[in-house]
Amino acid sequence: MKCPLGHQSSDATTSAGSEPENANFRPLEDSIHTNFNDDMSYGDYLKLEKVLSAQQPLSSEHDEMLFIVIHQASELWLKLAGHELSCAVENIKSGDFGHAFKVISRVKQILNQLTQSWAILATLTPVDYLKFRDALGHSSGFQSYGYRKIEFLLGNKNADLLAVHQSNPAVHQELSDILNAPSLYDVSLQALKQKGLLSDEAVLARDVSQPYQMQQSVLDAWIKVYQDADSHFELYELAEKLVDIEDSFQQWRFKHMYTVQRIIGNKSGTGGSSGVAFLKKSLDISFFPELFELRTHL
Repeated sequence: MKCPLGHQSSDATTSAGSEPENANFRPLEDSIHTNFNDDMSYGDYLKLEKVLSAQQPLSSEHDEMLFIVIHQASELWLKLAGHELSCAVENIKSGDFGHAFKVISRVKQILNQLTQSWAILATLTPVDYLKFRDALGHSSGFQSYGYRKIEFLLGNKNADLLAVHQSNPAVHQELSDILNAPSLYDVSLQALKQKGLLSDEAVLARDVSQPYQMQQSVLDAWIKVYQDADSHFELYELAEKLVDIEDSFQQWRFKHMYTVQRIIGNKSGTGGSSGVAFLKKSLDISFFPELFELRTHL
């Protein structure tokens, strides 16, 4: 019998003596490993038993699980960002700009991912958050070791912030080491020196544990890079990668502030800060001020 265009009769879909295939069933292939009694599984490799048992709400409220998962996932992304930025610092020190560009681009995407996560947390309503907020005690994202590490690596140095981590000697020591080591921007300025574009010893020999302030000599050096980008392409590309990082970081900061404002208004933070007012101040902090200022002078 003839069938409408694009269709076949049921007789044509099967061969003699066979059952029709079920499009909604995927048989297990013989080559797939199923016995992991003596072999490492996916869960073993990722330590999923530890990771997935770490969500321990302190209340019986449904939405506390959302709060925990968002923050734990964020800490994992922050850990990766810190890992990549540490690598970028070493890459630039050794002149390996190619790999530095790769990992800096990865950090940009990590920050974008973190920014998107605030949209999920924003589904937490003020009423539902207040149901378990008291259970948090004084714990706060301000105490995030991963966040502090990124800020120090990017150059936002503040020794006073180490006090928050003094209860954990190992974390305190690592952050102290990063505080006293050159930041991503410090090694970028050394790269300007190596290319003969920056000779201001007061800048190059500054105390790297102190917050960075914009310097005219650094601005002049970056302007030279941008005015002859073809001759200084690696430095030009490095500058644009740094701008990418600050752009993404500031978007994350802003979305954090706005999400907090949406959920708790102008209440104080659980860690004792002024909350939204404190978060707004961070939006005025630039890691690489000359790279934004130079655009006015081109």
